[in-house]
Amino acid sequence: MIEGKNFANFATLMADGSPQVSPVWIDHEGELVLVNTAEGRTKLKNVTRNPKVALSIFDQGNPYNKILIRGTVVEITKSGAEEHIDKMAMKYRGLPKYPWREPGVSRVLIKIRPMSISQ
Repeated sequence: MIEGKNFANFATLMADGSPQVSPVWIDHEGELVLVNTAEGRTKLKNVTRNPKVALSIFDQGNPYNKILIRGTVVEITKSGAEEHIDKMAMKYRGLPKYPWREPGVSRVLIKIRPMSISQ
């Protein structure tokens, strides 16, 4: 599911404990799940404060085929994030470069260790 051209709903927790969900492109590095985002985004602020997250990944051809992941953010890094967003632009849009870069805004990789995976 992660290797396919499938989207994920990425759930994080706001400061008041309420959920926040963002649709994201998804990838993995070994057993770690990767989410790429830009500095300043709500999801980044949330995982910096509370590393507990959940993902719902669904098959674009059959949304009833899904994987649910609950996990913990184990690393937040800028290292490799710019190259990674280009990889995701190719995977999801067929574009060699991510075209929506914002001047002065860095990309960040959020690395998640799954604690629970279910279907």
